Amino acid sequence: MIRTATLTDVPAILHLWNLAIRETLITFNSVEKTPDDVADALRVYDAFLVAEQDGQILGFAALFPFRAGAGYAHTKEHSIMVSPAAREQGLGRALMETLETLARDQGVHSMIAGVSASNPDGEPFHTAIGFETVGRVSEAGFKFDQWHDLVLMQKKL
Repeated sequence: MIRTATLTDVPAILHLWNLAIRETLITFNSVEKTPDDVADALRVYDAFLVAEQDGQILGFAALFPFRAGAGYAHTKEHSIMVSPAAREQGLGRALMETLETLARDQGVHSMIAGVSASNPDGEPFHTAIGFETVGRVSEAGFKFDQWHDLVLMQKKL
């Protein structure tokens, strides 16, 4: 089931997010989130969805401003994370389909993905759901004592 996240989901979201921060290059962030960070995201993001199965949160997707300013109001960035145990089962695709529907309903014209080039699944996943690579920022992130490139991908809705 894909649904809007609530404050009761904070611990599960926190677990998934911090696992990715600690152990992967999905995100360049190396500072773990706090419960308040996640609760704030639920309040201020344009959309925050969770995928739930048998009472367990297996993934989330969020939609938020790409850049500040009125000229960017119709372009949004997103973040998506799926539990390692739930990957390759269509959950990410289902989260993104729901997020894109919400984005269209909000008048979003373009969605942006900032994908770590060191995440081997990120680019193929986004390509498979219709995103196109529009740029690459060399050595944009530093994590695990190495520099990593950021791939910018876009999908026009």
